Amino acid sequence: MTQSTKGVSLPTEQEIAIAREYGPLISQVLVKVPAVNSDTQQIDIIDEQGTAHSVRVPVSAIRLLVDVLNEIGQGHAVSIVPVHAELTTQEAADVLNVSRPFVVQLLERGEIPFHKIGTHRRVRYQDVMAFKEGIDLKRRKALDDLAEEGQRLKLGYD
Repeated sequence: MTQSTKGVSLPTEQEIAIAREYGPLISQVLVKVPAVNSDTQQIDIIDEQGTAHSVRVPVSAIRLLVDVLNEIGQGHAVSIVPVHAELTTQEAADVLNVSRPFVVQLLERGEIPFHKIGTHRRVRYQDVMAFKEGIDLKRRKALDDLAEEGQRLKLGYD
């Protein structure tokens, strides 16, 4: 039985096992793709009657599949969002792992661009991710500064 977290279902034990088995296999095959034809890869899909259907798939889509399988193999729920998608304030809060009222404050302070549809705020996914990357960069810099200060003061952090 799958569990749900924030509207996304967690993978079952069977799904985790399948992802762990086949994710690395697909990844190994992908590495062997000839450089001459590196933009697409032909794969065979076998239907319920056992008939093989050959299709060409962008290598970028196969790489995304490998990433998804790796996450599922670790028991993580996965959601794919197009970069041009518009999010509600709750969806943006879920992406940032903060409360919806906090996201509204960020929007009203102009830290993340938004527009309104009627009375509802909408935020572009790429703007939320740009904000998140900026915050992550600031956090890493603060940690680096703390580590540097600890070394300068010889606090035993080698």
